[in-house]
Amino acid sequence: MKYVLVTGGVVSGLGKGVTASSVGVLLQACGLRVTSIKIDPYLNTDAGTMSPFEHGEVFVLDDGGEVDLDLGNYERFLDIKLTRDNNITTGKIYQSVIDRERKGDYLGKTVQVVPHITDAIQDWIERAAMIPVDGKEGHADVCVIELGGTIGDIESMPFIEALGQFAYRVGSGNFCLIHVSLVPVLNVVGEQKTKPTQHCVKGLRSLGLMPNILACRSTMELEENVKQKLCQFCHVPAENIITLYDVSNIWHVPLLLRDQKVHMAISKALNLGIVSEPSMLEWSTRAELCDKLNETVRIAMVGKYTGLSDSYLSVLKALLDASVACRKKLQVDWVRSSDLEDETAKEDPEAYKAAWDLLKEVDGVLVPGGFGDRGVQGKILAAKYARENKIPYLGICLGMQIAVIEFGRSVLGMEDANSSEFDPNTKNPCVIFMPEGSKTHMGGTMRLGSRRTYFNVSDCKSAKLYGNKSFIDERHRHRYEVNPDMVETFEDAGLSFTGKDETGQRMEIVELLGHPYFIGVQFHPEFKSRPGKPSPLFLGLIRAACGQSSDGSTLKKGASSMKGNGLSNLSHNFGNGKKAKALEVIYSNENGVIC
Repeated sequence: MKYVLVTGGVVSGLGKGVTASSVGVLLQACGLRVTSIKIDPYLNTDAGTMSPFEHGEVFVLDDGGEVDLDLGNYERFLDIKLTRDNNITTGKIYQSVIDRERKGDYLGKTVQVVPHITDAIQDWIERAAMIPVDGKEGHADVCVIELGGTIGDIESMPFIEALGQFAYRVGSGNFCLIHVSLVPVLNVVGEQKTKPTQHCVKGLRSLGLMPNILACRSTMELEENVKQKLCQFCHVPAENIITLYDVSNIWHVPLLLRDQKVHMAISKALNLGIVSEPSMLEWSTRAELCDKLNETVRIAMVGKYTGLSDSYLSVLKALLDASVACRKKLQVDWVRSSDLEDETAKEDPEAYKAAWDLLKEVDGVLVPGGFGDRGVQGKILAAKYARENKIPYLGICLGMQIAVIEFGRSVLGMEDANSSEFDPNTKNPCVIFMPEGSKTHMGGTMRLGSRRTYFNVSDCKSAKLYGNKSFIDERHRHRYEVNPDMVETFEDAGLSFTGKDETGQRMEIVELLGHPYFIGVQFHPEFKSRPGKPSPLFLGLIRAACGQSSDGSTLKKGASSMKGNGLSNLSHNFGNGKKAKALEVIYSNENGVIC
């Protein structure tokens, strides 16, 4: 097994996750099998109890692991399925060591950070690296490890020590370190400054880790004299100092690495024997296509975490995957759900008007998952507007429950229809707490991971989008569900529950009859969307928002989305004032060709 470690210095948020993912893509293009591990130094056992404001979205894996959002980047870029063991946290390590101590496994020894914690970290890395994640038998050739945080953080110290030992343990020909650092450009002097990188590399070396490759984040490509300066002070060969400058979309990052021969530098450090240029036609074509699209589709994201886009990272990526497949430029309009409520109209009429004006201009509405009652009334109003005005709507998890509550209030006349999460005393509990849930412990107590959904209506939109399969497997994260005792009442009124679990008692998919596209799902389809393989439900939303039928076969004139954003003779104006033939890219998913 070969190991590539990606660390970061100077500041957080430099893009270590995208860099690690892009390294994996590059190595895959060279014919190697790749797996990934993310190390998070926080004491939480997992990301499940952390606020999206604190740490971005919680990404859910097939096995139910609630993990850092960077594992979502790995899965999307590499098209793999990771496990909960591919995310290492301080909490997991200490818990495992303490459990062993309680069993007496250390035979009376004094349990210490060195060697017990550091040994546990190394053993975990070796064990997780051997787990097959690409659907093939046997382990991968290369494991890309990302160390979260910034070099010098006190909570990272046990991992730094462990990784220094690990580099010695596996041998120099099996370990390559890529350090991502910042080379800022100060507006006052207008030149690239190397001092921050010099200091962080000095700190890294003092901790026993020597970088093989220096990946420098900057607004522009590194000047040659800057490279020579970094080479001299950081003891890294000039050809191994690369620039990760700002690009128009993240699909360009693997191409940046390829163009700067990063695969050759890694091959030299790990004795991989790579001699040829990797073929990355699909990546370059997709990146270029994304840049050249100019016919816009506008989707309103109605939620409460609109101040931090990472809170809905997988949803945004799934929308992007679908819009590129439909040859559309995605524009996400953020609508804070609380701004749509009557209370805001009294307190901040300008915010209220702006939110409603924005909602009325979009081509489609998406209500993502969430917890807590803040902004729920605004989400209900958004669902009502989409339902009554035939605007394409996709509700995910809470977004599905919101659609059911709104239908109960507006169509069935249940004025107090609600979820028992928001009103435990409602006389019409449309959404209830699941029997197997826990009200005393928050972490890991939800219905998590991949679960099966069976289609009980064969000609529904969702079944057609999934290729008329009898069942699908999607990832879940919820502790409330639609009340099965009220399903018959809703279906009699035209709200069809087209997908259910194996018992037939748990509602998974709901569709509104007679609406161009109004679908709610209890699961999270965004977690399995991939570049070139968009989630069928997101693809259906974008198609409907573009005025197409859900199968993409026809164009509906006069649809709500045809506000100057419709298709134009199936050719695209690429921004140069001339009609140009669209790039001939065929995107396909497991159900066949989709574009």
